[in-house]
Amino acid sequence: MDISCRGVAEAGLFPGVNYYLSCWYKRSEFGIRAAIFFSAAAIAGSFGGLLAAAINKMKGVGGLNGWSWIFILEGLATVIIGAASWWMVHDFPDEATFLSDEDRRRVHARLRLDMQSSAEHEEYNFKYFLSALKDWKMYMFMIIYQGADTALYAFSLFLPTIIKGLGYTNTKANLLTVPPYFVAACFTIFIGWVADRTHQRAYCNLGTGVLAVVGFTMLIASTNPHVQYAGTFLGAMGIYPCIPNTVSWVSNNIEGVYKRGIVMGFVIGWGNLNGVVSSNIYRAPKNPKVYPRYFLGHGYVLACMGLLLFGGTLVTRILLAAENKKRLAGKRDYLVEGKSEEQLRELGDQRPDFLYHM
Repeated sequence: MDISCRGVAEAGLFPGVNYYLSCWYKRSEFGIRAAIFFSAAAIAGSFGGLLAAAINKMKGVGGLNGWSWIFILEGLATVIIGAASWWMVHDFPDEATFLSDEDRRRVHARLRLDMQSSAEHEEYNFKYFLSALKDWKMYMFMIIYQGADTALYAFSLFLPTIIKGLGYTNTKANLLTVPPYFVAACFTIFIGWVADRTHQRAYCNLGTGVLAVVGFTMLIASTNPHVQYAGTFLGAMGIYPCIPNTVSWVSNNIEGVYKRGIVMGFVIGWGNLNGVVSSNIYRAPKNPKVYPRYFLGHGYVLACMGLLLFGGTLVTRILLAAENKKRLAGKRDYLVEGKSEEQLRELGDQRPDFLYHM
């Protein structure tokens, strides 16, 4: 029950924050910001174990167990920050009270030059939902994100168990989770910067995915604990950048305030369902004295990355490149014939002059 309540409370945070950022920044500026935000998850994973080890020493304070203080202190920080955000966060630039009229016009102009209408609030219409369901890009991005998120959940849920299985105690196992997460956070931000500069998000997915495949292969193939620990670094460096990079890729290629929000919700929600799978494929050994190699878990993750992450990324890039070629050749110009400015705006990413980021 506690886990279910926590899931309901936090389910909208990740897609919501990314959607929020996409309404304020140009497509070439969004990736690194999404990466910085998501790197906080890696930082949390890095210092979460360290913090938990420290708070656990409060056992007996106030007559409570150490794990109780972990929930109390970390939950209290969340409540305080969440309450403050009510006054700190403004939905759209045209509703932001901290912007002057000149600043607001500047934000609108920047986003319009980038073929975005997201600076301005629009009234919800069910047609945006139908438009999202009819868009092939949403389904391809769901496939890609599933491949990345399956690996992410597998890694984040079971890294302490994997390290503990190398022969370390509970406290030391928690501490040894810090370096892989920290390295992953730094690399995630770097990849976000590279993807923004090059507009080649597909290649960034493929390149970092190779690192993840190598890392999980080291985990499944070697019995040497040092090799396996090195594999956790490569796994983290390969998996974590793929998440914000894929979310940025979705945002870059879906235009319209509501349509983008709906698509991002479907993509991220579908990916999050794979946490259920990941939590059931890493099984404890029948003999507790035997270190589990996790053949089923690691094998399934490798298959998902190969078929879904790599395969989906390649197919999506090919299709986006083909569509851009048609638009540059004028083969989509018929879509704007006889349409008013308002109707052109409603076309969103279907406009012939809207070129996809690949």
